Amino acid sequence: MIANIHLVPRLRLGTHCPQGSASSMPRRGGASKNLRFQAEPGNKKSVVQFAICNLQLPICNLLVLILLLSPVLRADDLADLEQKAVSTAIERVAPSVVRIETVGGLETVEGVVFGIGPTTGWIVDPQGYIVSSAFNFSNQPSSILVRLPDGTRKPAELVAADHSRMIVLLKIESNEPLPVCEIAPEKELRVGQTAIALGRTFEGSQPNVSQGLLSALGRVWGKALQFDASASPNNYGGPLVDLRGRVLGLIVPLSPDSAQEVAGVEWYDSGIGFAISAEHLLKVLPRLKKGEDLRPGVAGFTMKNPNLYVGEAVLGSCRAKSPAAEAGLKPDDKIVEIDGRKITRAAEVKEEIFRRYAGDKLKIAVERGKENPRKLLRELTLVEKLANYRHPFLGILPMRDSGEKGVKVRYVYPQSPAQKAGLAAGDVVLSLAGKPTADRDSLLAILDELDPGRNAEIEFLRGDASKKAQIVLAALPDALPPADLPAAHGKTQTINGKPPQNGAVEIKIAEFPNEVYAYVPAGYDPAIAYGLLVWLHGMGGYQWEEVLAQWKPICDRHDLILLAPRSANPVWMPGEVEFIGKLVGRVRADYRVDPLRIVSFGEDLSGSLAGLAAIRHFDDFRAWAAVDATLIAPLPEVDPAHRFAVYMAYSKKSRQSAAVEASLEKIRAKDIPLTVKSLGDRPRPLTAAELEELARWIDMLDRM
Repeated sequence: MIANIHLVPRLRLGTHCPQGSASSMPRRGGASKNLRFQAEPGNKKSVVQFAICNLQLPICNLLVLILLLSPVLRADDLADLEQKAVSTAIERVAPSVVRIETVGGLETVEGVVFGIGPTTGWIVDPQGYIVSSAFNFSNQPSSILVRLPDGTRKPAELVAADHSRMIVLLKIESNEPLPVCEIAPEKELRVGQTAIALGRTFEGSQPNVSQGLLSALGRVWGKALQFDASASPNNYGGPLVDLRGRVLGLIVPLSPDSAQEVAGVEWYDSGIGFAISAEHLLKVLPRLKKGEDLRPGVAGFTMKNPNLYVGEAVLGSCRAKSPAAEAGLKPDDKIVEIDGRKITRAAEVKEEIFRRYAGDKLKIAVERGKENPRKLLRELTLVEKLANYRHPFLGILPMRDSGEKGVKVRYVYPQSPAQKAGLAAGDVVLSLAGKPTADRDSLLAILDELDPGRNAEIEFLRGDASKKAQIVLAALPDALPPADLPAAHGKTQTINGKPPQNGAVEIKIAEFPNEVYAYVPAGYDPAIAYGLLVWLHGMGGYQWEEVLAQWKPICDRHDLILLAPRSANPVWMPGEVEFIGKLVGRVRADYRVDPLRIVSFGEDLSGSLAGLAAIRHFDDFRAWAAVDATLIAPLPEVDPAHRFAVYMAYSKKSRQSAAVEASLEKIRAKDIPLTVKSLGDRPRPLTAAELEELARWIDMLDRM
């Protein structure tokens, strides 16, 4: 009987990667004709070891074999067998894992400091093609060397990059075919299976190893596998391997909120790692070999509900001249299907788009109309980049407590389209371009569909008389606010029942150690939407009493809630950006906050972190205000449904004035409304009058 046979392998198969491409792998479970074994009685454990090392049995079959051979295997026997399987899997893949050494390049990229240590790559083609993580090359090294497992060093060239999944393809010259490994098909991947992360950054013949589990599939909007083995720059660019020595994917740092090469690095060794499936990588490899860079694709529409996981996939806006607009999609269309996949939530739409590339085509089915909706089929081609968007400008500020139907005008800008069309404060806008304007948000939605320079008819009410005029829209201006703005509402109301806390209050976010002080204007009225200013202190902290004395009268005059969090350390750290986002969410849950007037503000390094917070939490913040600060993260695209503006005050002879000016050029290149204030030659904080001016700038962020 088989249970009485001890198999002693004379030749261990599979301890090295076979030569040739992944498609040339021997069939699973096949045995070599050169295999010889000797029968010995008694030792059932070695039969299992033989199966692990040589027959490459599927794990389910291996478990059955274990159960059949010995119902009484001890726990330490099982642990030993698992270790044997892991060791054999590593041995199979190790010859294709290489060490990459770079020379030169930038010291920092988007605030991330780069050292000179080696990184990891993985051979995917016997002709010398190697893949790695784009993180390893985002500092633009001047030269690249690849050290093979046998110690040979070879120069490498960067052939192409996949900017959606943060992969680069390198090429070295080799006289002999290089070893490659078997790929695990995506359909066989299972949550909970063993995942082994390999890297080759340390000296020595063996790769560095971290073991864990495959914890999720289809993460980062459908692009990645998630695992819990430690992931860091040591194994970025290395393979993620299963117990059979097959490659599951390529390890890369990724973030669901950013498409930058350094995105996701903040999860360094956190127990959350990502990998791009090896099967997908092989699909795009031919394009990368041709030198074709792959980039994320965009369609040019936004969702009506900013919470992508709630409600139906209804379009909020379609950017003019975008693929969506050219395909005939319109606001309020409900997406019900993409390339045959039924769509029920906006998150599924984002997933279908984010996992594709620029140049890919989409077939989208939408329903149009609330009564007896028609089903329409449209096809569009994703593009790499949309033309910069400039918000159109009517030239008015709206009142914030108008209970009337329509939009009551608070202020008309001098020389604006509205003034030229004859509008005045107190008028009520009833329609624009033939569409009714029930409130501020509906008027903004209509404007979002138009372009600067567009001629449209406006209907407004003055007293009891209805008037119409032609208006030519301008672009949203960058100028400083007028010296005096009329009140945005009448007297505040008396609140029945227990009112929310107002005045000076303290806020606590349970999972963070940071202290937070806040000021909510006295007489807070939930019928009024308040602006929200997140003020980040400079080095060394602040005295709350001094801050309160400075900001209290400003907040009372301009319906502004002030948040003054303390950093956990003497200076703000990038990791505290998550805390700032949670804090904003907490205040929005407790108070009525105007989504168009949520602003981050700081000076110098704190101002730079305020900008990072506004960019990382772009769905919440609508403006960044700073003094002598620089950009430390790329600005997102501005779209019709998401206004964003920047206020920058700076000194011409500050130590970072050149960096500030470079940041301003990046902001202008995006056509983001930018208000610049000169503070003279020497660095200084804003005066009381200038803080008042900043508050008026925040007050007018809902201009239209």
